[in-house]
Amino acid sequence: MNTLRLKGLEIESVVKCSIAEEFELSPGDHLLAVNGHLLRDIIDYSYYTAAEEELLLEIEKPDGEIWELEVEREAGEPLGLTFTPPEPANCRNKCLFCFVHQLPKGLRKPLYVKDEDYRLSFLNGNYVTLANLKEDELARIVEQRLSPLYVSVHATNSQLREKLLGVNGIPPILEQLQKLAAARIRIHTQVVLCPGLNDGVELERTINDLASLYPTVVSLAVVPLGLTSHRKGLPALTPVDARYAADFIAAITPVAKAVHKKIGELFLFLADEWYLKAGVAFPPLKEYGDLPQIENGVGMVPLFMKDAKKTLRFARKLPPVRVTVVTGKSIFPLVENFVKALAVKSSLEIFPVAVENRLFGSSVTVTGLLCGADILDALKTLDPGSAVLIPDVMVKEGESLFLDDMSLTTLQELLGCPVLTFDSTPSGFYSVLKCLSSGSDKL
Repeated sequence: MNTLRLKGLEIESVVKCSIAEEFELSPGDHLLAVNGHLLRDIIDYSYYTAAEEELLLEIEKPDGEIWELEVEREAGEPLGLTFTPPEPANCRNKCLFCFVHQLPKGLRKPLYVKDEDYRLSFLNGNYVTLANLKEDELARIVEQRLSPLYVSVHATNSQLREKLLGVNGIPPILEQLQKLAAARIRIHTQVVLCPGLNDGVELERTINDLASLYPTVVSLAVVPLGLTSHRKGLPALTPVDARYAADFIAAITPVAKAVHKKIGELFLFLADEWYLKAGVAFPPLKEYGDLPQIENGVGMVPLFMKDAKKTLRFARKLPPVRVTVVTGKSIFPLVENFVKALAVKSSLEIFPVAVENRLFGSSVTVTGLLCGADILDALKTLDPGSAVLIPDVMVKEGESLFLDDMSLTTLQELLGCPVLTFDSTPSGFYSVLKCLSSGSDKL
């Protein structure tokens, strides 16, 4: 077997009492091949081990020794291996609205990485443009049934799309989507809307083109562009303000209803930010279907409101405690209403604080883009009480770091009180409150 120049997959950990442990595999070993198939990434591993009961594994030990292991297992029995995550493929686009290009200096290094990796689209739900996709990669998607994928379309007009992505000579997106549709690969799509560029007639064209590929193109989310105060040397773009957002909602709602009627399913969704910017009521939660674009910020607020009602219904009087909860400015009115009602039901002192984003600029109002210094500045003259509670979307999962690299521990020391994260839901907030008020050590 030719394994020259093949790195394979580095084993990160081995599950106790697993097949892998039985065969004395260890972190640092490399799995090179399965049943003669050389492995490029975790997708290959999953594909070639999915159904086979007899496996021939080729392992390279850290000293270069090669092991060949014959494994017999029950159908579907896991081997007990986890692997070091792959390095994402870099994006070669120069999108007019790219958020990475608008970042200030001094943030975590990974934040400056632009990824454009179809594998991460399949594995993690990352949005990719497919502009950098090669023919052999498209063939692999079809062969290995990598579905669903998440695709940033922005416009189906090829010339306009090239302008938005800042590159020329890219494959026409409709041709790519048609090939994937022919292979029955399910696709969720998005449009980042730039006023004056891909709205109006061009947006209607994009909507109709994508809806024509239903049911393989499953959904379309329209998201307003985000602009920071660090756009030096970048093309001038028109921000989405309250008036534009209100007019846009009024214009696009009947279009969404017409598409729904035509294909018989909910298809076109607006990101929550449209309604927050416009200050208008959200559609009922049922109009978001099974929330196919929830990770794209579509339907989170209606889901929040539903959970808030349920939480308030079951909330009870608790032992007294005084806390501060921080949030972004866009969601603050809803959070404030919920917190005030919860304070009455629980007899707790809860003080909500809307934090202004000084790092990216005041036009950026979402909670997940606040940093430690923003919170410190907002609370420096306030008495935070027994603890400051922050939604977990503000910190990097597993590391407790804000976007500016400040840690929860540092913020806690600077504020002089405990800083606790909670699951970013009303019920998650209430759970932490119950633990705090009872003096639980489970926090």
